[in-house]
Amino acid sequence: MKQEIDFVKFSPTQNMTILVKTWYPQQDHARIAANLMSYDHVHAEQVGFIQQAISPHAEACLHMAGGEFCGNACMSLAVMLAIEKNIADMTAMPIQIETSGNHTPIQCIVTRKAGQYYCRVRMPVPEQIQYRTFHKDKIWQTTQLNYQDAVHFVIEMQTFSTTLQKEAESFIRILAIEYDVSLIGLLLYDAQTGEMAPLIYVPALDSIVWERGCGSGTASIGAYLAWKHQKAIDCDIKQPGGTIRVTANYQHTIVEQVEIEGNVGLVAQGKAFVNV
Repeated sequence: MKQEIDFVKFSPTQNMTILVKTWYPQQDHARIAANLMSYDHVHAEQVGFIQQAISPHAEACLHMAGGEFCGNACMSLAVMLAIEKNIADMTAMPIQIETSGNHTPIQCIVTRKAGQYYCRVRMPVPEQIQYRTFHKDKIWQTTQLNYQDAVHFVIEMQTFSTTLQKEAESFIRILAIEYDVSLIGLLLYDAQTGEMAPLIYVPALDSIVWERGCGSGTASIGAYLAWKHQKAIDCDIKQPGGTIRVTANYQHTIVEQVEIEGNVGLVAQGKAFVNV
């Protein structure tokens, strides 16, 4: 027996994202997402479920399949809502949404330019940033960024090899044993070129993906650079799927505000079918 699902698929910097418009209880999210994400189905890197917002100021609530926070999925939902409102060309539309993995609503600004959509998002600020060294299968020199329900590790390096990718995948699973969070990110960053290779693990889905573009990872790189250099940051972070811009303010020894901005493409919409 098949269930019929209304969905929309977006490409925020090629971080392929499916938003499910049909309401389902949260206990069904992981099962449905596993079907939709698979290669022989709609295929994507992540799935979010659109729900009714609790706050009267938010226009919708986004619940990711693993209960995590996702900046690119927030961008995608904001663009979807702006399209439904018939956003005019060369205009900017503010949209506020609630989301899993963060206690407060997220502020978004969607802009339409020549038929393309761009979104600027005010991202969660790390609660703590610190240097960490791990002695696992090898020595990992990292910078750890703690969020409400996620943890990111920035590792500066200049060589992204197949061997390193496999070592990183093993390392992130080891980290998942130590940290009880909805998402763990391992961000390999080349400071000379401004390139990032983001590895994202969602324990609830046992999903481990080298993402083509990562919004929350971009925000973490911006926060890390502001913290490391003790100054405001405004730069582009290159990723396999394109570039995401990040700004991070730094005052009074802390990172105070982080925003990202990128292009969001509408790829497909319609109905999908999953096994009950």
